[in-house]
Amino acid sequence: MKKILVSLLVVCMIFGVTGCGSSENAAGEANASVKVALALTGPANDGGWNAVAYEGLKVVEEEFGAEISYTENVQATDMEAVFTDYAAQGYDVVIGHGFQFGDPALKVGEKYPDTKFVCIEATAEGENVASYAMKCKEGSYLMGVLAASMSKTGSIGMVSGLEGPSLIKIVEGYKIGAREVNPDIKIAQAYTGSFTDIAKAKEAAMAMINGGADVLSHCANQAGMGVIKAAEENGLLATGDSYDQNVISENTVMCSTVYNVPILIRAAVKDVIDGTFEGGIHELGMKEGVIDIAPYNGFEDKIPAEVKDKIADLKSKIISGEVVVPDVVEITN
Repeated sequence: MKKILVSLLVVCMIFGVTGCGSSENAAGEANASVKVALALTGPANDGGWNAVAYEGLKVVEEEFGAEISYTENVQATDMEAVFTDYAAQGYDVVIGHGFQFGDPALKVGEKYPDTKFVCIEATAEGENVASYAMKCKEGSYLMGVLAASMSKTGSIGMVSGLEGPSLIKIVEGYKIGAREVNPDIKIAQAYTGSFTDIAKAKEAAMAMINGGADVLSHCANQAGMGVIKAAEENGLLATGDSYDQNVISENTVMCSTVYNVPILIRAAVKDVIDGTFEGGIHELGMKEGVIDIAPYNGFEDKIPAEVKDKIADLKSKIISGEVVVPDVVEITN
């Protein structure tokens, strides 16, 4: 883990530099031969989960001069084939963005031992397979605190995509945060089974609104746009996911969880370049700067000071380790 944290410490320099078109790394060594591929479950321009991974791919292209490629909208039935294709083409690093890529990585990894496979939010581990998991629950916990604090009806809603452990822990973290503010709050939850079906997510959100929810949240990738749209059309509040989604609806999205996925991707690729890559599971969160929350933007003066102070205090305690958001990977009421 120490080697990963060292990589993370220097990542801030990446984002502070513009116009990086160099094909050399920080040591001045050319890495034009490094080939990195990324597999996404949705479109790279989804404005959320997949978009931040694509951003990470561009970071390694700019900093390390890597030759990059990516495949969008990869279905579960095609993941093994996509990984096999990239490995057969000689890619040094193949990244699967999502827990669903874990098993395919292990299967293909056995056939292509010289390729390093990285799976984000998975639990797969092998000699040439590493899983980089984010403590997304830390961000959703704070969004739950915010949602419950801003609700006037005592009813809020959370829409997710699939029911995998990495998504369940986000929803459950949200519920834990909300109930710390109001133990009796009503929390509607829905798993739509899709990260791309915007209409289905909006339908789920509308059902929550009809049931009295006045603050909506999501962890549904592209489909989350439907949740935000439902809140916007009904003059309600929402929280975003993956990046600052206030840009989608500035009068609706109060705050968002932010996943600094580029830090994970950059760290993994640098380890391969440096020859220090190790298989295993690596979990990172707010302490490492991988998880954060966005600014309140236009809601800065609309959210009570005591609510903002409470969230700032909880965030500080999460970073220090005083507050630990539990991993709950089974759906609760």
